[in-house]
Amino acid sequence: MFLSLDPFLPALGVPLFIALLIGLGLPKRWSVRLSYIGFLAPLLSALHVWWYFASSNKVSGFAFYNAYSTGIDRLGIGLKFGVNGLSMPLYVLAGIVGFAAGLYAIRSGADRLKLYLMLLLVMQAGLMGIFASVDIFYIYFFHELALIPTFIMVGLWGGRDRNYAAMKMTIYLTVGAMLSLFGLIAIYVKSGVNSFDLITLKQALADHPLELIKQQHFLGILLLGLGILVSLWPFHTWAPLGYGAAPSSASMLHAGVLKKFGLYMLIQVVIPLLPEGLSHWSHLLALLALFGNVIVIGLVTIAQRDLKQMIGFSSVMHMGYAFLGIAAGSALGTGGVVMLMVAHGLSVALLFLLTASIHQRTETYSFNDMGGLARKAPVLAALFTAATFASIGLPGFANFWGELSIFIALWHCSAWMTCVAILGVIISAIYGLRSAAYVFFGEPTNSFKLVDSHRPASDITCSEKIPALILLIALLFVGFYPASLTNAINSSLPASEVHSSTQANVAASH
Repeated sequence: MFLSLDPFLPALGVPLFIALLIGLGLPKRWSVRLSYIGFLAPLLSALHVWWYFASSNKVSGFAFYNAYSTGIDRLGIGLKFGVNGLSMPLYVLAGIVGFAAGLYAIRSGADRLKLYLMLLLVMQAGLMGIFASVDIFYIYFFHELALIPTFIMVGLWGGRDRNYAAMKMTIYLTVGAMLSLFGLIAIYVKSGVNSFDLITLKQALADHPLELIKQQHFLGILLLGLGILVSLWPFHTWAPLGYGAAPSSASMLHAGVLKKFGLYMLIQVVIPLLPEGLSHWSHLLALLALFGNVIVIGLVTIAQRDLKQMIGFSSVMHMGYAFLGIAAGSALGTGGVVMLMVAHGLSVALLFLLTASIHQRTETYSFNDMGGLARKAPVLAALFTAATFASIGLPGFANFWGELSIFIALWHCSAWMTCVAILGVIISAIYGLRSAAYVFFGEPTNSFKLVDSHRPASDITCSEKIPALILLIALLFVGFYPASLTNAINSSLPASEVHSSTQANVAASH
């Protein structure tokens, strides 16, 4: 009943409340037990929103809309919750990946487990808040709430070079966040409506658009700031290093969900408010994404000999496809970006989870020290291979629909760019299938270690299998039934919403 009134409050409130109890000294046994509830509540909220989205009443396209007084409303800042067709799929993504990461963390046996779970719960609440908020200020606030635990977890539980990785992530992401905040405040000031409410801003700027030069300048600032957060080339170097050093659950949440914040802000906030500004930057954005993220980073990914670093670089590479979809400037491209964000979030989280399972059994990430593990861990091999197929974009997985939509949208702008972008699929197949071959097939090595001192290492355990299957089932469900998301996405992207000037600018490169 409470979910039907406001499904977002338990998704944010329950994890934060349990994190507070843990911080106040809750015993470890109860901390672990309540953490299950803390990660389950957002999942149930996400599934509820997904199931009832189509039939719910909507306010300016936002379902389950609710507004609360916070005492700072006079500044144009209001705590307002709701999801439209662009945010609902990502809200579901946050709930699913968060639950899988939480289950894995609870059974991980990490040192200082209480603090670890507390930080993950805070991060989970922030992720749900990003995609549930209608007010731009709170979208940004919840991003910062989710970002701070990432730095702490990398510094405390990270692996090799964790201090350097945590410092580099802090510098890059802080700069990106500050630039983004500056751009958002500029829109707030120049709009003249004295409100951060997304609905109000869209209506006001649709009636009285900002001057073209202001749109171009503001979008350039935001594109730089948000591009850093999403690891747009050449501002990408923090991502593979950070993911390689981060503990597995943190990598799952950051690479799988939090990294989508920049792309989400572009398609949900920035481009709708500054529609003409994109045309000025679309050509440069397409070139950086195509040759930087897809080709250069793709080739760097092939050169990796460390499994976790390879997955980190592959995550950066696939963000290039998302930027190409944005640069295409069409409703089809934007819809493809949303689908790809959901699919990539699920698949990269699954790959990081399975990589941790491999490391637990081999005590190495080096391809040179692995081989033949499929004979001793066939289920782990099957799951990793399936995750690799999903990442490549094989039909039957959610990734296929996102990439296909982006390629079609890009083709309408530039045929030669599309042909170059498709080379990225070949690159993905090379490093993905080769990694599976290195780890699981070929001549067996002696890298299969003991899980503990009492029993030999075995195939993937139930505590690892359940979160992995949750992510894999979600990939297959969307892959075989894409309408479960595309119907909602289409409701927020009417066919008339095509930025023709942007398409013309990208096409000028043809």
